[in-house]
Amino acid sequence: MSRIRRAVTMLFIVIGVALRPRYWLVGLRVARRMVPTRWWTQRPYLPMPRRDYVQFRLETQYGGELPQASLPDVLKYLRWVQQWDSAS
Repeated sequence: MSRIRRAVTMLFIVIGVALRPRYWLVGLRVARRMVPTRWWTQRPYLPMPRRDYVQFRLETQYGGELPQASLPDVLKYLRWVQQWDSAS
């Protein structure tokens, strides 16, 4: 899968979550959990999860060599996190 296609897919997912206010807080919590500590000390100096972590998560969910997340799967995961956090 090309970088452009992955970027477009990620943009679609971000916009999809942004259009659903009930997922904003849980989305921020999940993003915060995924971002490495002291992210500002490593290039590219952006609060992004490590590439190997994202690759591991995608492979364990979808399998295959170049898996790609989809908006319905991300929303389902956010609902699960929301329910898990409220039960804890």
